[in-house]
Amino acid sequence: MDIKAKIEEIIDKVKNDKDFAENFKKDPVKAVEGVVGVDLPDDEINKIVDGVKAKNTADGIGGKINSIIDKIKG
Repeated sequence: MDIKAKIEEIIDKVKNDKDFAENFKKDPVKAVEGVVGVDLPDDEINKIVDGVKAKNTADGIGGKINSIIDKIKG
């Protein structure tokens, strides 16, 4: 399984599906298992969950920085 591809798929789903985003916040392991479609060992699921959380955090920070830069320019 391509973990990086699954992380990207889940990030897209979190961004575009409010119900899934809520489920991911409540129980990320169960939400990821639903997308992956197979029962993986916890360490594999946790790698995906951690990757999604890290990417969302990085995107959130990047978005805030870009917003601040836009305001300064404007």
